[in-house]
Amino acid sequence: MIDSKCSPRYDADTGTLTNPSPGTAVLFRGDTPIALEDAHMDTTTLGRTGFVVSRVGLGLAALGRPGYINLGHSADLRGEHAVPVMEARAHAVLDAAWGAGVRYFDAARSYGRAEEFLAHWLDARGIDPASVTVGSKWGYTYTADWRADAATHEVKEHSLANLRRQTHESRTLLGTHLDLYQIHSATLESGVLADREVLEELARLRAAGLRIGLSVSGPRQGEAIRRALDVIVEGERVFDCVQATWNLLEPSAGPALEQAHTLGVGVIVKEALANGRLTGRNDDPAFAARRRLLEELAARSGTTTDALALAGVLARPWVDVVLSGAATIDQLHSNLAAPAVRWDERIEEAVGSLAETPEDYWSIRARLPWN
Repeated sequence: MIDSKCSPRYDADTGTLTNPSPGTAVLFRGDTPIALEDAHMDTTTLGRTGFVVSRVGLGLAALGRPGYINLGHSADLRGEHAVPVMEARAHAVLDAAWGAGVRYFDAARSYGRAEEFLAHWLDARGIDPASVTVGSKWGYTYTADWRADAATHEVKEHSLANLRRQTHESRTLLGTHLDLYQIHSATLESGVLADREVLEELARLRAAGLRIGLSVSGPRQGEAIRRALDVIVEGERVFDCVQATWNLLEPSAGPALEQAHTLGVGVIVKEALANGRLTGRNDDPAFAARRRLLEELAARSGTTTDALALAGVLARPWVDVVLSGAATIDQLHSNLAAPAVRWDERIEEAVGSLAETPEDYWSIRARLPWN
């Protein structure tokens, strides 16, 4: 039986979290308890890493810092940016995710205090490293000084010195919970996939037991993935996992991700909701017709547009994990309805009209304001 008294609750008025038990599957919408049936979440093995992961993971990009590009991010935070308040909020979402069966959590050095918040939560809840998979990323440095209106929020540097510095920082915070360390936003243009010093250091970390991955972004994701699949150091493939943007607007990386999956490389999908563009928050008049289509398809399926979009990712047989980027418990609850959505050929055919060219998609993303 689920005990609602143990459910995690974040009090925005006091900035505190009450009853932070990770074992419950009760979420709250306002003051109304919402039970997730038996806290069941399908799991799979992340490529050949051996890590057992939930099909839906939680990314902390919107939980670890005041500013982000997701539509409506500022409304989610309600102007409450004090570090203790944001940490309590993050812990409430983490508790709700754990209670719902989420077992993969994803952070980065550039997500503000995301690693710190996650590390504190793992320690406070006494979560055994063997019962959870934690990934983080190196390559960007957070520079916003805890401001949502900063001129520069992060700076990219894929150097050997930065890899060593950020590996030390991540390990200091996450300790033995850190399982997967990923290059953050590897692109062909950055040159990191041809930097022998960096690749040899990643191979050394891998030989010492850390699994190595990369995230990719931009209109040439597929090319970057294929380049990464060819990276061999001392007879071993360096990259165990790839994290890429794939969604109903930007599906171009699909063939390369399928190839990675075939080779035993784990596949994690990020930005499945296109930073909010695939939700009701997208009020762009140019998107109105596509939004109506999404809403109609979701209504016919008895679900929400965000759950439908996430279900579209889970329908790809080559996907291991899709990340929820929820900043609130309500958003998380809505996202976690995705595995129950019945994806069929009718929906598959209908959503084909939503796709943009990669160039258009990434151009629009680059213009999304930090908020």
